[in-house]
Amino acid sequence: MKVLITGATGLIGTELVSLLLQNGISIHYLARSKKEIKDEPNYKGFLWNPEQGKIDENCLIGIDTIVHLAGAPISMRWTNKNKQEIIESRILSTNLLYRTLKSHPNQVKQFVSASAIGIYPDSLEKVYTEEDKNVDDSFLGQVVVKWEQAADQFKRLDIKVCKIRTGLVLAKKGGMLKELLKPIKLGAGSAYGSGKQWQSWIHIDDLVHLYYFAIQNNWQDVYNATAPNPVDNEELTKKIAKTLDKPFFMPNIPEFILKLALGEMHILLIASQNVSSQKAQDNGFVFKFRTLDKALQNLLG
Repeated sequence: MKVLITGATGLIGTELVSLLLQNGISIHYLARSKKEIKDEPNYKGFLWNPEQGKIDENCLIGIDTIVHLAGAPISMRWTNKNKQEIIESRILSTNLLYRTLKSHPNQVKQFVSASAIGIYPDSLEKVYTEEDKNVDDSFLGQVVVKWEQAADQFKRLDIKVCKIRTGLVLAKKGGMLKELLKPIKLGAGSAYGSGKQWQSWIHIDDLVHLYYFAIQNNWQDVYNATAPNPVDNEELTKKIAKTLDKPFFMPNIPEFILKLALGEMHILLIASQNVSSQKAQDNGFVFKFRTLDKALQNLLG
């Protein structure tokens, strides 16, 4: 089997590449600069530039599945310029892949796209499943809608489309956990806003295994990638402090302070989404890190 990956050098992409290679899957990946291109057994890079609409179509040779992870990080200040980059990095790259597949012979049967639980409206009470159609009215909600609509184009080519709506990724090498650790390591850890907002998280190891499972089982449609036991923000920060054996006594950081410091992006810290991954489990996926304690012990212990 051969898989084409975009965003292969990012936080999730790096781990997914490693897992697929371990399991005998050959990988083509797309990169923006020549210095990122490697040509190794089962791991071969190809150039592309979504903004300029350029791609080496040889990347499609022998490909069965495309995993599309590319996209500018959402955790940068949401200036108008950055907002445009966040949207365009997802839409232009997806559209380029679609046009390339449409105009070149290929054997691609499945398109697996990253997505985000930020599509679900902010709620302290609701438990969201993939069946929920309401969309959050934030910038992030709109990004995810456009992102998923772009992915759905591939259905026109008789390709199965699978969208992985990912929660808060806990990883050693980056992502949200790295940022949460900074004040806690200094003994200044505290919850954000009310601290009651739900944080639907997932260990990076479970996330990449879920992608692998989706590829193996030719999944289509939407799947939530969140561990079975979400926690509120206060519990998340408290448990990180406890795992690190650090004090946790500071008062919560008020929302207006977060807004002053981060601007519109502060909603990433205070939005509440309790998201169910029951569909993935009903379709055979087994989480290794089902509880926050186990995940943090693995990552920080």
